[in-house]
Amino acid sequence: MSDRTHDSRTANRRTFSTDTRAIEGLPVRLVIALVVGVASLSVMMGMIGDIDGLAATELDAQPQPEVTAPGDQTIEVAVVDPDGSRVADATVIVRGGSARMDGVATAQTDSEGVASVDVDPELGPNQADGTLTVDIKPPAEGDFVDERGNTEVLVVEE
Repeated sequence: MSDRTHDSRTANRRTFSTDTRAIEGLPVRLVIALVVGVASLSVMMGMIGDIDGLAATELDAQPQPEVTAPGDQTIEVAVVDPDGSRVADATVIVRGGSARMDGVATAQTDSEGVASVDVDPELGPNQADGTLTVDIKPPAEGDFVDERGNTEVLVVEE
């Protein structure tokens, strides 16, 4: 081996061993790849969310009356989808919120999507108003869910 070749190898080794920038490019490339990957994944998830076959339809309750007095009575609750269409065979569950009720009251929606629920709300001493919460158990057929809060029934002392 010539002295010149040996000197150039030694110079290369010294260059790499003293070069502190040698790994700077790797983390930057990894960060760029991660950012591009996350952006691509979010676009793909957005496309999947738009497919109707995979999306569930949120149901909402529309109680009538929305404001009532304490005592034994019947509340009509319509169960609707986001388009305003009524949903049959859903179970409506009404329970005490800040207004008290003995147990829970349930009813099933008829073919027109309306359930008649018998309730007997009570207010506590020195309590001017309270609420009854309304939940929906969606029918077995269809991709319905009830994950968001529904309209509560306000109970007001007369």
